[in-house]
Amino acid sequence: MTPEQFLASVQRQRPAAAYLFLGPEPYMRRRCREALIGRVLPEESREEGYSPVDLSETTLAGVIDDARSLSLFARERLIWVHSAETALPRRLTSTADDEEAGDSSPIGQLAAYLKSPTAGTVLVFEASRYDFSGDDKAKLERVAKYYDVVPSVVEFRALGAEAVRDVAFELAHEHNLQIGHAEMALLTDAVGGDASRLAAEMEKLSLFAGPGGKVTIEAIRQLVPNASQTTIFELVNALGRKNRAAALRSLDLLVRDGEYLPLALTFLGTLFRLALAAKEAQLRNASQAVAHFSKQGVRMWRDRAEQLIRTSESFSMLQLERALKAIYAADKGLRDTRPDDRVVMEMLVLELTV
Repeated sequence: MTPEQFLASVQRQRPAAAYLFLGPEPYMRRRCREALIGRVLPEESREEGYSPVDLSETTLAGVIDDARSLSLFARERLIWVHSAETALPRRLTSTADDEEAGDSSPIGQLAAYLKSPTAGTVLVFEASRYDFSGDDKAKLERVAKYYDVVPSVVEFRALGAEAVRDVAFELAHEHNLQIGHAEMALLTDAVGGDASRLAAEMEKLSLFAGPGGKVTIEAIRQLVPNASQTTIFELVNALGRKNRAAALRSLDLLVRDGEYLPLALTFLGTLFRLALAAKEAQLRNASQAVAHFSKQGVRMWRDRAEQLIRTSESFSMLQLERALKAIYAADKGLRDTRPDDRVVMEMLVLELTV
């Protein structure tokens, strides 16, 4: 089930005896954890009733023994099992599967426990090390196969761009902040579409602006790491217009903001490479860019895709290739003995605006 389905089910009915939380996405997992704690444990007994354990430090059999035991201090218990992946045997073959299915094996003991679980006790096995894509996919499937005796599985996949935007406006409402669409776009771009980071930065902005306060672009640039990327996009736009003066002003702003110029150059190089790829794939709009790059495993959200498409449209194929060569030369220049980073970047601007 999805995290949203889990949250709805916890509100409607009594929680199951055990859950398997699969996937690395931290924001929705934290929300589900808080909802489950609120549903299972009365406020006065949360300290005694909540038991976090780590399978890298104990055994699955020990966790089951703990779940069978009745607590003297809490009628309801929530046992949160971190690092559930570490319980897996080194290899899962057909023979190993048969052995693991036995009643004497740890997973067999878990299956037996779930047939008659302890009343008032909820187990959560958290496997957050692996993702649902790439090389991790097979590992995550192996974890799911091992814990298939747990019927309730919640999958924490990476949030899409629209989902992150929805989370952003929910958080703004929760913190009673006034924030416009342009400011929200800058904020979500600065955190890289990461909902967990977004929540942390929104809390920071709420302390800065105060209840009912208005969040400005200047406040985001001052308080949120990587918000200076907007200035880099302004630099790119100026380069695309061959506006040398505007490009140098953007570079000066980066220097005055204390931006680490080699990191800015790395971001610039990534932007031009993606813009060249978008040009070669003949992508025309942000929706096509999100779909295209997401299939290739490149994290992409709508605001960044729009900036990428604008960059692609501002340069010809030849100009993008030339820019990448110039960025490579600038990168070598920044690695020289005791270089003046600003001079190297100014030379790059001069070369790209001739």
